[in-house]
Amino acid sequence: MSRIGRMPITVPAGVEVKVSETNFVTVKGPKGELSKQLAPAMTISVDGAVITVTRPNDEKENRALHGLTRTLLSNMVTGVNETYKKELDVNGVGYRVAKEGEKLVMNIGFSHTVEMNPPAGVSIEVPNPNKIVVIGCDKQAVGQFAAEIREKRPPEPYKGKGIKYVDEVIRRKVGKTGGKK
Repeated sequence: MSRIGRMPITVPAGVEVKVSETNFVTVKGPKGELSKQLAPAMTISVDGAVITVTRPNDEKENRALHGLTRTLLSNMVTGVNETYKKELDVNGVGYRVAKEGEKLVMNIGFSHTVEMNPPAGVSIEVPNPNKIVVIGCDKQAVGQFAAEIREKRPPEPYKGKGIKYVDEVIRRKVGKTGGKK
């Protein structure tokens, strides 16, 4: 059995979980509402405040889907109760970010400003001109949008300029030595 797949999910107070026969799961909570179609082969049972996921047999595909289904369901329950957050740092001379309405406007060394609109269910905060915080209920959407922001100007290894995650470590390289032979 999958160690992750057989772990029960405890549903916190204030969170409501509905599962249809085709495993279309809807989770409502204080921070929002998420719905997702999960693998139809898995059996999802809700007993009061505990959710368990079981698989029909030990075929390779079902073993793979067992832990995945449980993790996706757990992320949905956690997301509607307490939101997910990704923080990014902007490093570089003259690099600035600002929020205009719902848009994120970035000056990151190009001749033009880069503007990005967050997807539905994801919001942005800019506490200072060198920091971006992406917040939302859906873990996948938050991570994807944060990766798209980072992709606009990834950090370079010589000076460390660019957009990086707060907990990311940039391996620095030494520049030219400039000596003669």
